[in-house]
Amino acid sequence: MPQFVQSRFGPVCPLLLTRLGWGRDNLDGGDTIVLALYAMTMGLGALLLFWVQPMFSKMVLPLLGGSPAVWNIAMVFFQAALLAGYLYAHLGHRWLRPKWQAIGHMVLLAAAFIALPITVASDLQPPGGGQAAFWLLGLLTLSVGLPFFVLSATAPMLQSWFAHTGHRDAGNPYILYAVSNFGSIMALLAYPLVLEPSLTLGRQNLVWALGFVLLALLIAACAWLLLRHFQARGADQAALQEAGLPARINWRRRLHWVLLAFVPSSLLLGVTQHITTDIAAVPLFWVLPLVLYLATFVIVFSRRPVISRRWALLIQVPLVLIMALLFYWRIRYLGVILPLHLIVFFFLALVCHGELARRRPAPSRLTEFYLWMSLGGVLGGAFTALCAPLLFDTIVEYPLAIAAACLLRPRREPSAMTWTRTLPLVILLALLTLPRLAGYDPGQFSLGLLLLYLIPVGLLCYGCRDRPWLFGAAIAAILLAGAYDKRSDEIDVVRGFFGVNRIIARNDGHGEARIFMHGTTQHGVQYADPERRREPQAYYHRGGPLGDVFEVLGGQFRVVGGIGLGIGTAACYRQPGQSWTFFEIDPLVVSIARDQRYFHYLSDCAPDARIVIGDGRLALAREQGPDFDLLIVDAFSSDAIPMHLLTREAMALYLEHLAPGGVLAFHISNRHLDVSPVLADLAADAGIKAYIQKDPGRKDSYHFASDWVIMARSSRDIAPLVPSIDWRELTAQPGRRVWTDDYGNLVGVMRVWRKWRGLQSVD
Repeated sequence: MPQFVQSRFGPVCPLLLTRLGWGRDNLDGGDTIVLALYAMTMGLGALLLFWVQPMFSKMVLPLLGGSPAVWNIAMVFFQAALLAGYLYAHLGHRWLRPKWQAIGHMVLLAAAFIALPITVASDLQPPGGGQAAFWLLGLLTLSVGLPFFVLSATAPMLQSWFAHTGHRDAGNPYILYAVSNFGSIMALLAYPLVLEPSLTLGRQNLVWALGFVLLALLIAACAWLLLRHFQARGADQAALQEAGLPARINWRRRLHWVLLAFVPSSLLLGVTQHITTDIAAVPLFWVLPLVLYLATFVIVFSRRPVISRRWALLIQVPLVLIMALLFYWRIRYLGVILPLHLIVFFFLALVCHGELARRRPAPSRLTEFYLWMSLGGVLGGAFTALCAPLLFDTIVEYPLAIAAACLLRPRREPSAMTWTRTLPLVILLALLTLPRLAGYDPGQFSLGLLLLYLIPVGLLCYGCRDRPWLFGAAIAAILLAGAYDKRSDEIDVVRGFFGVNRIIARNDGHGEARIFMHGTTQHGVQYADPERRREPQAYYHRGGPLGDVFEVLGGQFRVVGGIGLGIGTAACYRQPGQSWTFFEIDPLVVSIARDQRYFHYLSDCAPDARIVIGDGRLALAREQGPDFDLLIVDAFSSDAIPMHLLTREAMALYLEHLAPGGVLAFHISNRHLDVSPVLADLAADAGIKAYIQKDPGRKDSYHFASDWVIMARSSRDIAPLVPSIDWRELTAQPGRRVWTDDYGNLVGVMRVWRKWRGLQSVD
């Protein structure tokens, strides 16, 4: 194993370090060995650190319904563990000689082997009340805390060791931080594209443990080289002469470090939540923002950054301004908005981290610098993941972080504020508020009128770019006007662990309708008129696939179950003598469905329906009642799919609780993912029949387009339904791998990917 790594990565380290700023004249003789060893060790440590994050988070997802909040809470834990590791490295640097620090760290590495292989603590079960944040933090601490803590200390500790090796570049050990983040990026890119599609979680765990063993050996080699070439002084003096790095720091500088780390960390979780809420809570979409976040560290800590500070500041302004105006205008086109959000996030983080790099201290204060930087990251993550859901009823923390990043732009020169300099902000605020006060919504303007309105807003904001507090305030005004612009048809907003729920009231000419929205997706509709409110709408209308199932087969159903409640629309298909049970993970959704101020499907059609709060799969596994004649699986969160409900193990559980002759119905409508191939493979693997119907819906009513898949053990169980030309049999593709709890390939079911590959749906 070591020979393989040396042969594969040995030539890469000098090349990478050359690209990051070391000249080849620095890579001769003994210096080459020292530099390559430290670089390879830091790269491997970072790779393992950022491999375990998506790997363990994926292990936890089935316990919490695949919620996007799982990743945000996990990120808070990882940032806190990183802070603890940095504190350990800092205290060791201050209180211990390098020899004893190295010995102590090797002992800690040996202790971490007790936690391998990493597993989810089986004796901890998630709470049933929906407040899972602190339970998840505890689970992460018990299951992965010690190995992650040891890995976290690797980067600052090795950099502080390197500063005492006598290497000619010991005066600037920060360059190794760029190498460390490069290793992190490699891990994050490899996970969704290589590791997740090709290795089960069990095999990933084994390979990760072997990598941890190799890392321990490399750290031991670094410690041995340190003791052989140890130099107590020299690095600080070289740093002072070469880069002007200060050896003394004050509390103002420390606070600035914290703020410059706080804001990008908050932005990271904000943009991640924005993406995962509308697509899927899976590693691929956790990784994209994190890769960009780490890439900014690689750039700013390189000796020759590929994007200069001047260009970063120049590009940041128009990008932020464009995104703010689109946010205010409520543009939702995913193909434009998502890339724009990611690019803006990258440049905001790049500027903040660039200022961090410019304010770094001499190597003697290196571990303290990373400690304060890590503290800022933890506070930023905790604010977004833990505090914001309690403080705000909508996702306002993300716009606030964007505005804060603008406030942290460096000033060209201090200048006293006068009323003439604040006048552009006053005019801007007037332009944003006056139309609202007059009862106009920018979304209702014609394109020409909108441009006439937004152009002066944009110009005024752009004119504030050289005064950070004015520019930040202007961006905040635009974003908050869009985020907190209460829609005229919005009657209630409730936010919880699983996201933001909205109740909308609209009149379509046929009467007032109440709409339930989660994220940006409409999940249910009901007319307020008592004569029409028992009529199923949205994806469940009588002319659609679910209506067909109940019209043709409803008489044979005695016990009906539903994984996912929504507003309880399906309950109005209930017939006399039927027993209904719903499994719903979010207590807030249950409260909304039962609130007769808004919805009446449950109260009118199934007031005695049994509702079990908890993840559908876990709750179904505990179910002791009679088997279901019909089991409906419809548990989407906005457009994010709960992947743990679409695996071989989940299918086995469904069939275990399905009565003889019973039917499974899956609602798989999704704007971004086509999971019909997954269900085709699962049905073939289980030896059952599967059929799909794609209903186009009706644009002139609340009959939404929807895709449904039904399954049964035998075609005889659904024979009356099969002859319909609307239902087509699903057939599995030979050789395609079946999804399991250990394996899933999200990229393969993305509509964009399938279209690019020329793949058609399996219907």
